[in-house]
Amino acid sequence: MQTIIPHLWFDTQAVEAAEYYVSLFAHSKINTISKLYDTPSGEVDTVDFTLDGVRLNAISAGPYFTLNPSVSLMVTCRSAEEVDRLYEGLKDGATVLMPLGEYPFSKRYVWLADRFGLNWQLCYFETDEIQQKIRPVFLFAGEACGKAEDALTFYSSVFADAKMGYVSHYQPGEAMVERAKVNYAELTLGGFQLVAMDHGAGGTEAFNEAFSLMVLCKDQAEIDYYWEKLSAVPEAEQCGWLKDKFGVSWQIVPEQLGRMLETANAEEAKRLTKAFLGMKKLDIAALEQARRG
Repeated sequence: MQTIIPHLWFDTQAVEAAEYYVSLFAHSKINTISKLYDTPSGEVDTVDFTLDGVRLNAISAGPYFTLNPSVSLMVTCRSAEEVDRLYEGLKDGATVLMPLGEYPFSKRYVWLADRFGLNWQLCYFETDEIQQKIRPVFLFAGEACGKAEDALTFYSSVFADAKMGYVSHYQPGEAMVERAKVNYAELTLGGFQLVAMDHGAGGTEAFNEAFSLMVLCKDQAEIDYYWEKLSAVPEAEQCGWLKDKFGVSWQIVPEQLGRMLETANAEEAKRLTKAFLGMKKLDIAALEQARRG
């Protein structure tokens, strides 16, 4: 089971965006749509969906955080034609950051921010080995530039099953920013692979809560463990959310929370929402009590 889930924050378009993405990718579906009541943004939608075998979550929670190029979804395509097809599907209303074409690192590649603000890197590599088609890419820029490898090393120390993959460093003079060290690195956590790199061109986009990693925990002991290890910004702690020392946002949640919300009636969902909105670190026993009333 995938225990680390990319989570996307939208203003009002979470369901619309998820349905749009599902229509573009094979082996994709909407898993569940749930509602949260009496939040600071009123009644909001949450959606759990799968894109080509990779599970994601999204929420419509108001205009408080905005997706930006600091985190993108890299899609490893099996052909140049697949890159072109996905680009055609995503380009309406999009902003292109790197135009469609051939690059030294990819036979066919494009980077764009779609009409919902989510950044995509579509790429074709001549390989038959695609273990995870869609991977989040964390671009360490501004004050975080130069810390990508340190971050992956730190995450490897936190997650017991972590496995470092391929790591490539900038050659002397290759990056415009002297402190940029890593131009590509892979890390697998809980069977889920992510990518990190330092922004060698001097970008300043910072990580924010619009893109977070949700860690599904089997019990309170796991919640307590990850909270202690990862949380580094006390003012960012809210209803299961935290921010680590590199600025990356995480959600540390019980794996049963989704099922609790999906099966709750309106009154139970209201009590659950009120309970976790009042928490920093989530308390499973208190959440279960809130649902029972």
